[in-house]
Amino acid sequence: MRGQWGLIIGLIFAILIAVFAVINVDAVRVNYLFGNAEWPLILVILGSVLMGAIVAGTVGMLRMYELQAEIKRLKKQSVETKESKEIEHNQAKDGTVDKENV
Repeated sequence: MRGQWGLIIGLIFAILIAVFAVINVDAVRVNYLFGNAEWPLILVILGSVLMGAIVAGTVGMLRMYELQAEIKRLKKQSVETKESKEIEHNQAKDGTVDKENV
């Protein structure tokens, strides 16, 4: 359900951007570091939105990768902790380890 709402909101946002871009079709001067050019404002708007989406998506993917690595590390740590507790429990049960030193 949450994914569906995200899709609906995304589609509404895309429609609003498209309408805004279509309304603004006048040519504008775009200055670059090495020169300038005349571009239709619709292309400037859509290009800016596309570049923003690419940057935001890249940052989101990097964050997701970091979180997945963290989850993997924590799962490994959890397994190691469980194994060490089982070993300690078994040794205490067998009487091979003094309980005061554990």
